[in-house]
Amino acid sequence: MNKKRMAIWIRLLATLLAIVPLTSCIGQWQINDLALVTAVGLDVGQKPGTVLLSAQIIRPADARGQTGAPSGGTGEPIYSISAEGKTIFEAIRNLGRISSRRVYWAHNFLIVMNESYARRGIGDMIDFFTRNHELRMNTWVAVTPDSPDQLISTITGLEIVPGEAINRLFRNNHIVGVAPRTNMMVLEESYLTQATHPVLAKLKLVRRGISNKKPEEHGSIEQVELAGAAAFAEDRMAGWLTIKETRGLLFFLEQLDNGIEVVPCPNEKTGQATLEFRHAKLHVDPAYRNGKASFRIRLATEADIVENGCQATEADIRQGTEAELTQELESAITSVLVKAQREYKSDFLKLGDVFRNEYPLEWRTLKQSWDDVFAAAETTVEVKATIKSGVLKAAGMGVK
Repeated sequence: MNKKRMAIWIRLLATLLAIVPLTSCIGQWQINDLALVTAVGLDVGQKPGTVLLSAQIIRPADARGQTGAPSGGTGEPIYSISAEGKTIFEAIRNLGRISSRRVYWAHNFLIVMNESYARRGIGDMIDFFTRNHELRMNTWVAVTPDSPDQLISTITGLEIVPGEAINRLFRNNHIVGVAPRTNMMVLEESYLTQATHPVLAKLKLVRRGISNKKPEEHGSIEQVELAGAAAFAEDRMAGWLTIKETRGLLFFLEQLDNGIEVVPCPNEKTGQATLEFRHAKLHVDPAYRNGKASFRIRLATEADIVENGCQATEADIRQGTEAELTQELESAITSVLVKAQREYKSDFLKLGDVFRNEYPLEWRTLKQSWDDVFAAAETTVEVKATIKSGVLKAAGMGVK
């Protein structure tokens, strides 16, 4: 056997020896020894200065979707437990007094905090969960005015596991655009930088579900809903943003490029038209003159009329709906600017990043007092909306 062939066999043998340990479970946790967490709730504990941590844990035997409960099971797909501690880590360790399995975080979808906890400060939460090597940085983070332990235990929609259902709500949120899609990575970035502040989605419980057994009792089942956002100054929650304000926020943070608006028909008291805007582009032009910052904010978009209940002429419908859509989008952007600059005085719109990129030298001087500079900055909003199609009625007949 020549030296070249010998070297090939040696490399092959080394590869096989490296693979063999990967197929073994020696020294590793077995799946039956783990409590797989899919959602976490954080709240203020009953004792002063403590944390109440709730965990939603999958029951593997009961999460298969069958009608009856398997042998040894309860029929419930999840098991929720809570524990208190002076810190998050102590609360997690205290879960060990209740859970018969080791708590495992790698499959967690969501961390949701109560409003009281968020207003107290979330620096400890960010520190712990970013240090935890088991937690994925794409875990969603949200705030709720409701009880977190109740929220993460609510069976939502079509999914068996509530944590997975909320995960899908976030993943599909771009369709409706009513909440920011903030995960741990985005949260840590906005918390550590001097140019911006965090903003998290708002989750709440609403009675929207319809029971198959009692369909006449509309809204008899609580469901989890994405409904706006929570704005922060540093690590403390400053207040809520409405759905309208959140729509304006998403143009800045997530380059929202589509959505719908329902506008009144021109010169009519009752008619309405539903517009779907597309290809929206937001441009922010910063300026710095005489020691004062300013921002020119421009939004351009196209729109289609997807539902027309108007009886006006084609020209009037086009002109009137364009004006209404322009006003609605301008109002959404202006309202969130007022909330950020006047009420909360917190740059969660990332305008500091835009200013820093354009004026890096000036930023070195202004970054320490950026929140004050941002609050005093002059902002102008310009929106241009163009109706492209859909003016004629769906039946194919021309309008009057």
